[in-house]
Amino acid sequence: MGKKYDFNYIVIGSGPAGSTAAIELTKGKKRVGLIEGHFFGGSNLNTRDIPYSVALDFSHAYRKILSYPEFSGQNLSFDFSTISARQLKTIIESGGNNKAIFEANKITCIKGYASFLDKHTVIVNEKKYTADNFIIATGASLKVLEISGTDTVEYLTPEDAIKIRHLPKVVAVVGGGSTGCEIANYFAELGVRTLILETAEHLLPLEDKEVGDTLADYFTQKLGVTVLSNSRVVALEEDDISKRVVFRNENSEKMVRVDCIVLATGSSPNLNLGLENAGIKYKNTGIIVDKFFQTSTKNIYAIGDCLGKTSSTERAYQEAITLTNNIINKAKTQLNYNGFARITHTFPEVSTVGLNEYDLTKRDRKYKKSIIKLSDFAISHINNFEHGFVKLLADKSNHIIGATIVAPNASLMTAEIALAIRHNLTALELASTPHVFNSYSYAIKLAAKELITKKK
Repeated sequence: MGKKYDFNYIVIGSGPAGSTAAIELTKGKKRVGLIEGHFFGGSNLNTRDIPYSVALDFSHAYRKILSYPEFSGQNLSFDFSTISARQLKTIIESGGNNKAIFEANKITCIKGYASFLDKHTVIVNEKKYTADNFIIATGASLKVLEISGTDTVEYLTPEDAIKIRHLPKVVAVVGGGSTGCEIANYFAELGVRTLILETAEHLLPLEDKEVGDTLADYFTQKLGVTVLSNSRVVALEEDDISKRVVFRNENSEKMVRVDCIVLATGSSPNLNLGLENAGIKYKNTGIIVDKFFQTSTKNIYAIGDCLGKTSSTERAYQEAITLTNNIINKAKTQLNYNGFARITHTFPEVSTVGLNEYDLTKRDRKYKKSIIKLSDFAISHINNFEHGFVKLLADKSNHIIGATIVAPNASLMTAEIALAIRHNLTALELASTPHVFNSYSYAIKLAAKELITKKK
């Protein structure tokens, strides 16, 4: 008797969630098809994480060199075209758009965009493929807000901006969230006159106010960035001279001329794949799943950014590991999200792990906090950098429940906080852990020590 379906599992999307799921399933002796509409390896590998890291690594290093008084007055030029070349080289070395990696794992690669015909069938490029089960991992794409002129005025997405071949003289970044701040930081560090427009009252609106204020102070004081909060962009225009960004600020309409516009207006889950035909319930904010990533259609699962939750390569990877482990071992393990961090790769970096004050206030939950400024440490003077802090949050029993770090190496400092939250450690246990004195991480020790004696 022939096989009922072409595959045991078809995975739609080959980013960190989809590629991990496909590879793990083949290890479990499943017949797997992997459908990818753009680059194999997904956007994180091909257009986001890798090229972003290469570009930001250079701009941060260049700005760091310029900050040394020893280089004052020196004309330090750079070959901008080599950034794009190094991005491409790094993408290739990291396995970008290389379906041979998947084929070596006995995965059938299918190029094109999938659409469900029913709960067991998808169509790709007019060809039908069937599977007993599906895993949707289609990620997310730029969310273009209702801004007049986006259909006629040329603008850049963040992915385009980070790979630009020629530096503009003046750039406007629409959106002051994590991606918008990274893009603005990149251009400003390379000497471009940069403007950020954010609808909220401060940059990084998902973070506590002092985070956005600290970053804005650094951007304006050290990089010359113009930060316009409470500013809603309503139109993009252009003429023979330049592009124009029209925005409303303080009940009045204003306009600024620029050479380049970057839309960093957030992301929306990719849901255009005929979900209704398979009976899959979803909202505009993402696909609805249970605690085991099962959709309303029992043979179809969804993981990663298409769920519409906090975006993170680490979360997507772990969701794939948890789901496939449950499938292969017939288990019912729930993913523990405690300790996953939200990182903004600006300089300084911003890292939030666990809860922040904004979260706790919404939940009407009591807490204690301590804040230690980096400027209080010798390391900040050694590195000629004083903009940043470590904030720790604890419950009434002094267990660590959250932290926000603004520091040059915040992403590295996050690990011990994640460990503390994950294992329910107290401020005393964190404070008694040895820390290197001449390092930014020593601020964690002092912040924990301060929590011990603090009252609500």
